[in-house]
Amino acid sequence: MIEFEWQKKGKRAEAAALLRQLADSLDGDGDVELEHDGWELKVQVPDEVQFGVEVEVEVDETELEIELKWSRKPGGEGGGGETDGD
Repeated sequence: MIEFEWQKKGKRAEAAALLRQLADSLDGDGDVELEHDGWELKVQVPDEVQFGVEVEVEVDETELEIELKWSRKPGGEGGGGETDGD
């Protein structure tokens, strides 16, 4: 298993730029490249993925998560299916 995770506090415009970069990668050949602090990871994304959005609003904090999930096995679960709440 490989994990690549990081968090950063910054301006909304920086978050938007990251989301645009990911969106452009997904819209292109499907290879997503992530870089942070000297680490680099390239992930191949198939044509069909499962995706969703989760929002948690609390008294002092709001969290928005965007999730993409897919199977690396042909015909496997994780791609193209419905997300919870559909």
